Amino acid sequence: MGHFAIATLAQIPHRRDGLPWGSTNPAEEPPDTGVTRHYHFSITRGFKAPDGFNKSVILVNDQFPGPAIEANWGDMIKVTVVNNIDSPDEGATIHWHGMTLKNSPWYDGVPGVSQCPITPRGGKFTYTFQADQFGTGWYHSHYSAQYDDGLYGPMVIYGPVQPEVSYDHDLGPVMISDYFHISYSKALELSFSKPPLPLSVDNNLINGKRSGKRYRLRLITTGSLANQKFNIDNHEMTIIANDYVPIKPYNTRVVTLGSGQRTDVIIHATGSPKDAVWMRSDIDMVCLQTTATIPTTLAAIYYESANTDYPPETNGSSWESNNCRNDPLSQTVPYYPVTPPDPETVQTVTVTVGLNATGYAVMFMDGSSFRADYHHPTLLGAKSGNLSFPTERNVYNFGSNSSVRLILTNTYGTVHPMHLHGHNFWVLAEGLGTWDGEITNPCNPLRRDTHNLQPETPVQPSYVVLEWRQNNPGIWPFHCHMSVHSSAGMIILALEQPDLIEELRVPMVIRQSCRSWEQFKSPSLVKQIDSVDRTPHPAP
Repeated sequence: MGHFAIATLAQIPHRRDGLPWGSTNPAEEPPDTGVTRHYHFSITRGFKAPDGFNKSVILVNDQFPGPAIEANWGDMIKVTVVNNIDSPDEGATIHWHGMTLKNSPWYDGVPGVSQCPITPRGGKFTYTFQADQFGTGWYHSHYSAQYDDGLYGPMVIYGPVQPEVSYDHDLGPVMISDYFHISYSKALELSFSKPPLPLSVDNNLINGKRSGKRYRLRLITTGSLANQKFNIDNHEMTIIANDYVPIKPYNTRVVTLGSGQRTDVIIHATGSPKDAVWMRSDIDMVCLQTTATIPTTLAAIYYESANTDYPPETNGSSWESNNCRNDPLSQTVPYYPVTPPDPETVQTVTVTVGLNATGYAVMFMDGSSFRADYHHPTLLGAKSGNLSFPTERNVYNFGSNSSVRLILTNTYGTVHPMHLHGHNFWVLAEGLGTWDGEITNPCNPLRRDTHNLQPETPVQPSYVVLEWRQNNPGIWPFHCHMSVHSSAGMIILALEQPDLIEELRVPMVIRQSCRSWEQFKSPSLVKQIDSVDRTPHPAP
């Protein structure tokens, strides 16, 4: 059972002239509030036992998970990260999941793409970017599968809500996470082994009262593998946002969340003052291709007059595995309509799995398994005008085309929560077999930054059709958010408007981080199990 401890987040002051935003439409440019929010993160390792099992985890300011980042839509955010991990080969970076980072692609936090890693034993890096989305997000390490060991935390960007949405209290983030008792490095060793050994999580964690009130919960899936089914006994939920995109509210008993996804819900506390119920999240074990069982993660919710000496005795809502899909596209409609244009380029990519030249199990995107070079970020290469990248960088140069349509086909039997950096994409269609060209809600398809690609079946592959505008010069990873799949090479890099990249100014901290990384370790000594060197090595 996970523990639940929710507290109302401290309210961030607005400007004197009222709300810091003018427009309420997230598809428009964010306001300039003139405010900068400053944070300082010290990253260390320590032993914690969140589920009773003691293991080495990564802490941010001595917290597991890390502290919340809060800002208003349009604020600037400055986070100084000091890597105080006492290990000779464990760098770090932080990715701001869902932030589009317009005009600041250098701060995307992906080693080998936008920056070099922050060196351990005192290396420092300051990220500076605008809160250009509003709603619920999170931050996490993008160094190897490091966030599996705890290097993550929630982000809450306050902004407008749909006119018909109201609630009494914002109860803040609820982070749901599958959890390994082994280190992330050991998990990668097992998944890359000859033959690959199946991975199964060891537990499921949830982070951690008043009748007649309405409460906002910000659900965040911070795990590495599992498809979660979240519900609150005897209560219906009104879904108001997916990722950073407000949607037309609808009611449900069960919310499906893949790795990296967020859903904001309103709970109407319709019970009596003496009621006690369970908040629960189940792992859809079918999606993990295992017959193992993981206990349901439970968190007790007590109404104001309930007897807290006794646990609730309520039962959860029933659900069926639905081939690991998110809620139907026809049901999840953005509140602020945006119609996708006819694409200027269409790209097809097929996902497969197989053995690389050394016999280790890896993922392939159109026959190429991604590998990064932590010493030479691709974005710096593009800035210098060098657009000739090694094949294993999986760079797709979409040039100056105004929009891209990607038809992604999965021939592998697991779900893939697909995440695109720097953008919200439209989800035009999904299914099994071959796409017939029909778009769901063609005038206003679902928009978000992470969406589940269904597993294949024994008789047919699955597909998802995505589209995004090319309005953000940079090199943006598109990858499966299952950490072992990403580490195994299930990544492509979308090169966007290379001519405009050359006009971007490189912050001094980017070049300094690469000089520091080069001085700290030579390429032959840095153990990058999922990058330059895929040879398994002992866990740190």
